[in-house]
Amino acid sequence: MARQIPALDVQRWVNSPPLTPEALHGRVVLVDIWEYTCVNWIRTAPYVKAWHRDYADLGLTVIGVHAPEFEFGRHAEHIDRAIRDHGLTYPVALDNDFTFWRALGNDAWPAKYLFDADGRFVERWVGEGDYERVESEIRRLLEIRAPGTALPPVSPEVSAFVTGGQPSYVGITPETYLGADRGVPGTFSLAGDWRSGGEYVELSSGGGELALPFNAGEVNLVVDPGPTGQAPVQVLLDGMPIGAERGADVGPDAIARIDRPAMFRLVAGASRDDHLLNLLTDRPGFRAYVFTFGP
Repeated sequence: MARQIPALDVQRWVNSPPLTPEALHGRVVLVDIWEYTCVNWIRTAPYVKAWHRDYADLGLTVIGVHAPEFEFGRHAEHIDRAIRDHGLTYPVALDNDFTFWRALGNDAWPAKYLFDADGRFVERWVGEGDYERVESEIRRLLEIRAPGTALPPVSPEVSAFVTGGQPSYVGITPETYLGADRGVPGTFSLAGDWRSGGEYVELSSGGGELALPFNAGEVNLVVDPGPTGQAPVQVLLDGMPIGAERGADVGPDAIARIDRPAMFRLVAGASRDDHLLNLLTDRPGFRAYVFTFGP
């Protein structure tokens, strides 16, 4: 693992001119390794944005380093839209070749690396949670950087997390990849004319159905609508059009209107029982990549 901030050798910068370790000297730096379809990063993003909001003027620089999990994540139009959709205003570096990722010695999404004002590595966090610890370390390093700095109260986002606590993921269905490279036989089934790629399953022609048994309160799916750019998907839960348990990206008509490669929220608030999710579409070129779950 890097002991100092490595050179930021990336393909492109958004929200900032290129940054270097030399230019960052004197600033506390939080590097957030992210991927825009990763549900775990999506859940952490409000805290990262809060730290940028509350501490940027006091000596903190947040840098979001995007490393793509899927091929479509290398395309500028998708990343730029994701940056807008998630309201990221701090510097974002696009690490399509994983050069900075390797220089850090990173191995996961999301991951946060904290460096002091001299560029020295302080601590690393992987995945969700520990937000109070991250913010506490940011505050400590800002005080070391400039003794007597008047810090604001702990961010309301982190205060709410401490009060509510980390939800338990015990017993929920694990992340389920669909492509040949990482898919596990028997975790889902297909009906219709599908082909299997390394990262995804793709509907070749006609109508197709994807069935997933699961036990979780929340179900999300990373999808690409295909060449038309639009793919309506009917969502059935336990054989019926989904109703009150529909996720934020499913309409009252039980249709998810897929309009870009992204993660879509299909189920929310389901009971913790065994369920069957059926997705039906008739758009050739529709690709499904991975299901993720929440309590």
